[in-house]
Amino acid sequence: MATDDLWVWDGGRICLDFVNTLRFRWRTTPEETLRNPGDLSRWLQEAGLLTSGVTAMDPAATAVLASGLRLREALDRAVLAVADGLLPAPGDVTLLNRSAAAAPRPALQLAVRDGRLEPAGTVNRACDPTASLALIAQDAVDLVLSAEIRRVRICGAERCALRFVDRSPARNRRWCSMSRCGNRTKVRLHQARARGAGPRSDARNGCAPEN
Repeated sequence: MATDDLWVWDGGRICLDFVNTLRFRWRTTPEETLRNPGDLSRWLQEAGLLTSGVTAMDPAATAVLASGLRLREALDRAVLAVADGLLPAPGDVTLLNRSAAAAPRPALQLAVRDGRLEPAGTVNRACDPTASLALIAQDAVDLVLSAEIRRVRICGAERCALRFVDRSPARNRRWCSMSRCGNRTKVRLHQARARGAGPRSDARNGCAPEN
């Protein structure tokens, strides 16, 4: 698959975009898109977290990748737990805190969304992958402690499972992306009805086809 097919940026938070680097989580064996330190470096650069030109290809790069993948799964578990009104596991809290402390907290930025003044997040650029991962951990901590955690969703398309923040006014967004999952689901439902199969309430087969 091309990079554009693997790395999607619909999470609404950089920490969720990072979680979404493990694709098709509904499978017995999900698809890993960060297969080597170079993949991690490129993703961090595309995410605007790593200074342009910096790579992760050094003797410690494999260890950095492994720690990044552990961080990704810990923050996914913590975010989903809190979104469901539960407490995250102590081990995940410890890992998030330790990772977030690896770099100074960047200055909070402002943004105007839907006519309201809101914090724009805490993302900035770092000069090495470890510090970039710390920025992701900081964003996850910020999300977990914010009211926005109640808007974290999992895409309603059965063959997707991407995580995102629902910022729709009615708080009823179902799809990670209308163009990727929403429209394709509608097309499939229309075709099913045309064949006399009727609507499928669980929106099966709603996301991008497997490759």
